Amino acid sequence: KQWYQRRVRVIKASSKALLDVPAANSQWADTCIRQYHNADISVAVATDSGLITPIVFTANNKGLKQINSDMGELKNKATEGKLQPHEFQGGTFTISNLGMMGIQHFTAVINPPQSCILAVGAPQKKMVPVDNEKGFDVVTVMNV
Repeated sequence: KQWYQRRVRVIKASSKALLDVPAANSQWADTCIRQYHNADISVAVATDSGLITPIVFTANNKGLKQINSDMGELKNKATEGKLQPHEFQGGTFTISNLGMMGIQHFTAVINPPQSCILAVGAPQKKMVPVDNEKGFDVVTVMNV
């Protein structure tokens, strides 16, 4: 459950960032690059038959609760082999999350015609220097 909460926050944060950086929220076309006003986030889901990327449409306009609900439904459909083509073809940006499998760092491959992908690694506890009695604190970080 905790990992789902992180994934939902990463989806929402990515959707907001894509609106701030329109060049990242784009797709290659035959003769041009098309930029989008909404963030349709493809999220990699592992199934028995391989990897598929269902899409959370207009994630930039949704709250965390709705994104979580959409992801739960899409993940179930994906693992049952019931996704319709429009639910996994397209998207403007992809999030690949191998962190849930304990992988801390990896390089993801862009899904054409998209122009960007975010690779999310497993969270790790790290010690950082701070101005307190101990001189350090422990924080959780993720490699992206």
